[in-house]
Amino acid sequence: MTPADLSSSTPRQPAESRTFVLAGTVLSDGRALPDHIVAVVGSRITFAGPRSSFDAADYPGAVELEVPAGGFILPGLVDLHCHGAAGGDFPGGDEDACRTAVDFLHRHGTTTLLASLVTASRDDLLTGIRSLRVLAGEGLIAGIHSEGPFLSTARCGAQNPDWLRHPNLALTAEMLEVAGGSLKSMTYAPELPGAKDLVSLLAQHGVTPSLGHTDADPSTAASSLEHAAESLAAAPGSWAGTRPTVTHLFNGMPPLHHRNPGPASACLRLARAGTAAVELIADGVHLSPETVHMVFELVGAENVVLVTDSMAATGLPDGDYALGPASVSVRDSVATLQSNGALAGGTATMLDVVRRTVAAGVSAADAAASASCVPAGILGMDHEIGSVRPGMRADLLAVDAEFGLLTVLRAGTLLGPAAA
Repeated sequence: MTPADLSSSTPRQPAESRTFVLAGTVLSDGRALPDHIVAVVGSRITFAGPRSSFDAADYPGAVELEVPAGGFILPGLVDLHCHGAAGGDFPGGDEDACRTAVDFLHRHGTTTLLASLVTASRDDLLTGIRSLRVLAGEGLIAGIHSEGPFLSTARCGAQNPDWLRHPNLALTAEMLEVAGGSLKSMTYAPELPGAKDLVSLLAQHGVTPSLGHTDADPSTAASSLEHAAESLAAAPGSWAGTRPTVTHLFNGMPPLHHRNPGPASACLRLARAGTAAVELIADGVHLSPETVHMVFELVGAENVVLVTDSMAATGLPDGDYALGPASVSVRDSVATLQSNGALAGGTATMLDVVRRTVAAGVSAADAAASASCVPAGILGMDHEIGSVRPGMRADLLAVDAEFGLLTVLRAGTLLGPAAA
């Protein structure tokens, strides 16, 4: 990763803005920077650099937020694949419940997120988009991720096979129109008839194609990701680092076998080349720790996006919940469909995922990068979020040595405990 300059400062905002100071080891842009100071005035980071360069006199009345020995200061976390939390189900279309879920996630360290839909009927998809568009317009979410409906029946996972279909450009255009610019990502199966035209249409509208829930062979997967990357790069308003993603690598696709490597092999190869970025649900349920560590070693943290795939049960006890139209049981924090026992999303927060990624043997700096600056770049928001740099939006976390959450700042606002 290109290191960010963390040792400069920007002009302070008006004195009436609230000021915070944090001191400790900063994790930003793939680096661990010990003995650093971060200062926040209003909604912006105004200083981030070594303690020796910081003048406290420039920040009279600043509130110091504690970071214990061994703890870290991180950028706010960014989740590109999240179906809900705290009883709120993003695909369900209930705006109040969605707001509850977003508030919970913000207060638990996910300061930026895409709200994910699931495969459903046309009417339910459009209802979900309309509801989430309101939240996007208010800046509570960064946009919408549609997981389907153009997915493989052979690899549908928890997606309802009754509503799976081949790519339909008319339906896609309708979703884009209703979204009004808030649709940011769509998962699709590249082997389906019409997938290439679908990718082209998505890219033209600035929507990231995300290959997943697929039974494709390696050649089809590679060709589709390359086409997606080229289409995104040529699209109006494209940004540096624009590239497609892979929806929850290894989940929703054939296992990698030495005589039949399937799409995972192509996804890993193109991620290593920087053509695509792969999502990992590193929650200890969807992937083994050894698999998580292996992918980081093979493709590099700059090509990995940590996600939760979280659903309504996140933050709540075991029980019965909904994932869009599906009924889900959660036992020992593992969510499965009541109909067939398939995994049905996750119950971890992004900070849980970062903690488990570090426990898997990945460095704290790399785990934090894959949960912040890498997904921020996918969104085209890395000028605003995902790093600890002067001028960036003041989305910050303070955690202890075990990545236990201590403090959340979102746009400079100190968030209190989540009401879960």
